[in-house]
Amino acid sequence: MNVIRFSDLCASGQVRGKRVFIRADLNVPQDDHGAITEDTRIRASVPCIQMALDAGAAVMVTSHLGRPTEGDFKPEDSLAPVAKRLGELLGRDVPLVANWVNSDDKASITPIPVRPGQLVMLENCRVNKGEKKNNPELAHKLAALCDIFVNDAFGTAHRAEGTTYGIAQFAPIACAGPLLSAEIDAIQKALAHPKRPLAAIVAGSKVSTKLTILKTLADKVDQLIVGGGIANTFMLAAGLKIGKSLAEPDLLAEAKAVMAAMKARGAEIPIPTDVVCAKTFAADAVATIKKATEVADDDLILDIGPETAAKLAAQLKASGTIVWNGPVGVFEFPAFESGTKVIAHAIAESSAFSIAGGGDTLAAIAKYGIDKQVGYISTGGGAFLEVLEGKTLPAFEILAKRAAG
Repeated sequence: MNVIRFSDLCASGQVRGKRVFIRADLNVPQDDHGAITEDTRIRASVPCIQMALDAGAAVMVTSHLGRPTEGDFKPEDSLAPVAKRLGELLGRDVPLVANWVNSDDKASITPIPVRPGQLVMLENCRVNKGEKKNNPELAHKLAALCDIFVNDAFGTAHRAEGTTYGIAQFAPIACAGPLLSAEIDAIQKALAHPKRPLAAIVAGSKVSTKLTILKTLADKVDQLIVGGGIANTFMLAAGLKIGKSLAEPDLLAEAKAVMAAMKARGAEIPIPTDVVCAKTFAADAVATIKKATEVADDDLILDIGPETAAKLAAQLKASGTIVWNGPVGVFEFPAFESGTKVIAHAIAESSAFSIAGGGDTLAAIAKYGIDKQVGYISTGGGAFLEVLEGKTLPAFEILAKRAAG
């Protein structure tokens, strides 16, 4: 995918003295008092912002935070805690600008007071009327604020909003920041031009939420590993009993179709040969390893068994590319984490290029300390899933159009 890259603009001196508008993803979790509880997204935004400052730009950065009501700003919607934390990371004050888009219907705009070498944060962009529906009038106002628009928010790349799509249509220059560029490169490496064999791990509670992904990947991958409630549905489709485990019996036909599509290509969906069961869903439940053919009617399958985990680990270590979305068991409970732990370490030890995404996946990566061994960790949950579904993300689409002229 050909897009203009902000790093190239900076390297060529095209950014000096320009007004740069950065759309970042600073939507961080907060406690009941508004204190930030995890700042990964803020830290991830620093390289793009620092790149712009070092290049001599007048820098504006904005993001959404939470789910504000358009046109009705409330104190809890404020990016003030984010501006404070960003300032600490950068070692400088980050002034917060409120009411930065005219609320009237006039097309005129008031320039943001920022000079080259300075940085300001623009208050929560989703408070602006027309942001979520990408109102054309708002888009023109946003574009008029800058010389260069930089999208560095992959987490919102699947949404065509004012600050993710509209501004990119009309800004003099629209480009991808380092985070977004890295996502594009990793996705292309994993899905467009993968080193074979290509293995994908798709796990979660329901087949229905990831059916499109499974169908898309069935045409691409050499091995499709399913886990969690999804695996239970595929076990049912393979004729195995799963007791009272979470599954979707009404989707057996779809599961069988995915299995058939894989088989027709000489690929496979490995069905567990052993599982870890319990009688109740609880952290202190007694875990029992059973053959997949011996699951009782009152059993809950909460993890893959050691034999299955070892087989999958060996296959992953022999892969050329690995796409990982979802833990294969209830890894939050120590008694049912072994399968996910084995898979995680197999990915870490594999020489394959690996790309991982999704909230639970990131939690597993953090739990097992393998972040340095994963080739690329995606920063976007919903956006990552839509890429796996084979969709073209709006943010990618408009940046590619602008690059084409």
